Amino acid sequence: MSQGGAAARKAAKPQDRGWAWMVLLAAVLLQGLTLGFPSCIGIFFTDLQHEFQASNSETSWFPSIMVAVLHGGGPLCSILVKRFGCRFAVMLGGLLSGVGMVSSSFCKSISQLYLTAGLITGLGSCFSFQAGVTVLGYYFVRWRALANAMASTGVSLGFMLWPLLSQYLVDEMGWRNTFLIFGGILLNCCVSGAIMRPVQLASGSLLQSPKPGEEPERRAEEAQLSNGASSPHPELQQQTRRTACFQMLQKYLAFDIFCQNKGYQIYTIGVTWMMMGFALPHVYLVPYAIQNGVEEHRAALLISVIGFINIFIRPLTGLLSGHRVFTGRRIYLFSLAALLCGLSNFICVISAEFSVLIVYCVILSIAMSGIGALIFQVLMDVVEMDRFSSALGLFTILESITLLIGPPLTGLLVDITSDFHYVFYNSSFFLISAALFMGLSFCALEKKNKLQEASKVPLDNPSGYQYSEMPTESQPESQSHPAVMYITSI
Repeated sequence: MSQGGAAARKAAKPQDRGWAWMVLLAAVLLQGLTLGFPSCIGIFFTDLQHEFQASNSETSWFPSIMVAVLHGGGPLCSILVKRFGCRFAVMLGGLLSGVGMVSSSFCKSISQLYLTAGLITGLGSCFSFQAGVTVLGYYFVRWRALANAMASTGVSLGFMLWPLLSQYLVDEMGWRNTFLIFGGILLNCCVSGAIMRPVQLASGSLLQSPKPGEEPERRAEEAQLSNGASSPHPELQQQTRRTACFQMLQKYLAFDIFCQNKGYQIYTIGVTWMMMGFALPHVYLVPYAIQNGVEEHRAALLISVIGFINIFIRPLTGLLSGHRVFTGRRIYLFSLAALLCGLSNFICVISAEFSVLIVYCVILSIAMSGIGALIFQVLMDVVEMDRFSSALGLFTILESITLLIGPPLTGLLVDITSDFHYVFYNSSFFLISAALFMGLSFCALEKKNKLQEASKVPLDNPSGYQYSEMPTESQPESQSHPAVMYITSI
């Protein structure tokens, strides 16, 4: 009897041991295959322009759509995970990614590439990545922070390896056959998903199933919808549908937090503005280097240098920001990283020599590591954790819009002026202005809060913003399993 009880307890707690580390390995592979993949698109920029006789602006829509869907598809992925579980979402994402790239190898126009490689592959990557990160929260409790940090190294590995592999394959086989091979490689997301089997409790229920409080709520919503659908009164039916839609928006998109929480409002606007320029060097650095006489192999190496340095700098940045000295001040570290990222772009304007571009990539990688390590930690600091999932949904959708339109608009400017320097001018403008906006706004907000506290004047909105680190350690272990979140990475 005691042996049976021990076996049941062991089956009930598979977290932080055994198969959980295999799931972590699969998550590392997933992040390398999904988030790391867009880093190699710049390798094909010139070939696609020649193949389809497309302008810089037209060609840049392809990676922009891919990255925007990858970042903005979080709410759709969340619904999918709630309905079918993490393993299904990861494997479906791998299938979509593979089919999208295989179809891309047969495209006859650049607009077809927008649909196949941009939308289908981007959506598949979104499903695989975000569901893969979510399942880590079920498999790890004590070592959750370590598991997420280790999994994020897959992004850096992808940044380092994808460009090198892409340049080799495109030289040997051309871009169409390379895309065909990429389709087969991305199908390995399905293998990673197969490893992520559902975690079972002793009672046999799945941790991926909805929480006890969520199931009655979902049934009530369904009953309300069915009653509204069967109602003979069209006005009542429309009102019921509007109420249900409003509840869904309130659940997945935190418009109320955006209106009430000044810190979240400033941070969301600042990051959304910053993303107009953040992705530009990733898209245009390789074409810029090739245009200025750098060999294609050495140009591809530039992106790999960024990924290689990220492997080491990103964990160090995460450890540094976790020090208690920076508690409540991480927004200023984030603003400093964005400022450094913007200033580094002027190096490319000075010279396009390979040695100078290497220096640029080193500095840019250090700044990018700070942005990538802090972007969601700062969001956790300014938003209460019980609303973090909803706040992150609105946050990622807004930043995906600027990620979508930033590169094509800059490409249009390059087409008009025939000068790639405007890529780095634009990037610097958006990054520096966003960094100054966030840093100065949070400084002013902090001073305002201190003055209100000193004069003992009550806040107009008690639930509003006060910048401090939100406590997360006091939650009991029974509540440590996370809700499905929309998680992205930079």
